[in-house]
Amino acid sequence: MADPEVGVTPYWELTFDADGDVNGGQRDRLLREVVERGVKDLIVFAHGWNNDRSGATRLYGRFFEPIPALAPNARLGYVGVMWPSMRFADEPIPDFERSATAATAVSGGPVLDKGTRGALLSVLPGRATLVDQISRMLDQQPEGDAALEEYGRLVRLLIELRPEAPGAVFAADTLTEAGPRSDPDMLLGNTAELCRGFARALAEDRAGAESEIPGEGARAAFGPPRAWDGAHELLRQATYFAMKRRAGTVGERGLGRMLGRLAQAAPGVRVHLVGHSFGGRLVSFALRGLPKGVRTVKSVTLLQAAFSHYAFAARLPHDVRDSGVLHGQQNRIDGPLVCCFSRFDSALGTIYPLASRTAGDARTAADLALPRLLGPRWGALGHDGVQAVPGTKTFTLADALRQRLPESGCVNVDASAVVRRGGRPSGAHSDICHRELAQVVLAAGRIR
Repeated sequence: MADPEVGVTPYWELTFDADGDVNGGQRDRLLREVVERGVKDLIVFAHGWNNDRSGATRLYGRFFEPIPALAPNARLGYVGVMWPSMRFADEPIPDFERSATAATAVSGGPVLDKGTRGALLSVLPGRATLVDQISRMLDQQPEGDAALEEYGRLVRLLIELRPEAPGAVFAADTLTEAGPRSDPDMLLGNTAELCRGFARALAEDRAGAESEIPGEGARAAFGPPRAWDGAHELLRQATYFAMKRRAGTVGERGLGRMLGRLAQAAPGVRVHLVGHSFGGRLVSFALRGLPKGVRTVKSVTLLQAAFSHYAFAARLPHDVRDSGVLHGQQNRIDGPLVCCFSRFDSALGTIYPLASRTAGDARTAADLALPRLLGPRWGALGHDGVQAVPGTKTFTLADALRQRLPESGCVNVDASAVVRRGGRPSGAHSDICHRELAQVVLAAGRIR
């Protein structure tokens, strides 16, 4: 029976906690019923920014809707991955109702809206006092760098790992000779300086989007940016860092191991992983968690994936001593790794490189430039695709749907033709529910 909120059948859910532990009842039901229902191709989708089960199931329902008609003869099954992540309420999803309490950064008004505050309390349980203190400081915006430093201390405490939780290793995008990078400088550096850097870059980006006046003209048109204008963005980026870390944890420790169990219970089932935003990171880290010898994953499709475009590289162009944290993991797939990207994704084209610069560069943040000038070092997969992996093929969306995709290796698909709608600050980041992208998933998995 189809879930009324999803509309396809057979459909299962797999719910993971922040440490990657799966709901045992859901796991056992899937392992049993996938065989009983005669499923041959199982599409496993992991959401990214999301605040509740209802939002996730609506996303899955919208994305899965055209698939039965596109592959009428396939014996398909569908899995929706549920994991504790969050979306700030001011980040719209095209065709989904916008929160009536969406945050605004208007001076004097509430900066941490009710929806975002509730999401923080849900996804970071036990931190209510910290959330209250952060909210109060954003509302009052006290003067002086000392107040900003106190704000930074509260933000760091908010996302601090519990002593018993898996380590920060799951947050790394790149590996140095000494191992994964530690906590980012964004969480350790001068908060006042970082907030001013965020405020300048966001103001210039807004001016560039809404006016043809660059540089000084942009500042004149919109007024000088204030440090507290960047403080809300610091909270957003710190929360993203926590969700990025969590996505890696759930992928490797949770979904990867679960897929190993599935391969034992139903070795003939072909698995196709799909991930949006941080969900793309989750399904990619699941490859690292696969038990040795498991070859049942036949395709991976990343939709606006929110992690480094060098994650799969054996060597980084700007430092050949470093590598991507997932280098070589695409070889765990018995098929291609397909990365869909769009130039209209503001979250990944503008904010991601800015946050990555502050997260990975020990130099001062005072000289932060407009994010588009930071260069390719800080790019995200969902903005320009897989980089620095030899043999990667790149297609337009039209060509990807017209031609046969490669049967292995990394494949980039420019989906800007359809992934193009959405307001600020995230742009088209969540504009993924398109028939054409469902077709890409089927083409990647050679599902007919």
